[in-house]
Amino acid sequence: MTLPQPLPIVLLHGVGLDRSMWEPLTAGLRRLRDGPVVALDLPGHGSEPALTGPVSLGELAEDVARRLPGRSHLVGFSLGALIAQHLALHRPDLVASLTSVSSVCRRTPDESVSVQRRLEGARADFRGSVEASIERWYPRGQGVDRSRVEQTRTTLLANSVESYLHAYEVFARADAEIGPVLGLIGTPSLAVTGELDPGSTPEMTRRLGEAIPDARTVVVPGARHMLPVEQPEELARIIDRFIKESSGEDHV
Repeated sequence: MTLPQPLPIVLLHGVGLDRSMWEPLTAGLRRLRDGPVVALDLPGHGSEPALTGPVSLGELAEDVARRLPGRSHLVGFSLGALIAQHLALHRPDLVASLTSVSSVCRRTPDESVSVQRRLEGARADFRGSVEASIERWYPRGQGVDRSRVEQTRTTLLANSVESYLHAYEVFARADAEIGPVLGLIGTPSLAVTGELDPGSTPEMTRRLGEAIPDARTVVVPGARHMLPVEQPEELARIIDRFIKESSGEDHV
């Protein structure tokens, strides 16, 4: 009997980054799984054309949907997680499972003010905002190889500032749009974040786990926002275990 081929895992990065951020995690997943692992550039990022005007979460998700290799296990990070959630809600035919990594969820008024300040900071001083992000994500290196930190900085600085700001505007507001309808997602779901993430906090992950029916939650000790770079092997194990359990691969 021929066994069915595993569905692909598709990785969606965050604002200002590109598919290269997934290299450590991709290596870990490929050691654990036989199926394809595909990292896509979001609209306005990496090899994709820059955003030249305001854009919605739905428009970003539609662009990604056109480039998916069919039904997939979606893994989204930060803005990528919001896009993955939108697809799980509106295109469930394409989403076999949903993993939200370092995702915001239903920001409080204070959390909304904080992200708006970061957006305004990027408008006023883009290079300064990049350095602030690096410090927030990798304080004193956070044990991450220096070359990875420099790769993140280089990727951020390579952005079209206009395109970055359009994408960040979606990140800053889209949780308010999708938050009230998360309960309609029927896809097997996992929310995972780092214990020390100051922006996509463990509390947000708990909110996401409570909002999506039957969602699982994991908080990784000692990790900050860039969980896929800081602890790629641990995150790969978490994702692999979730996919196997939720899809029944354990019993094949």
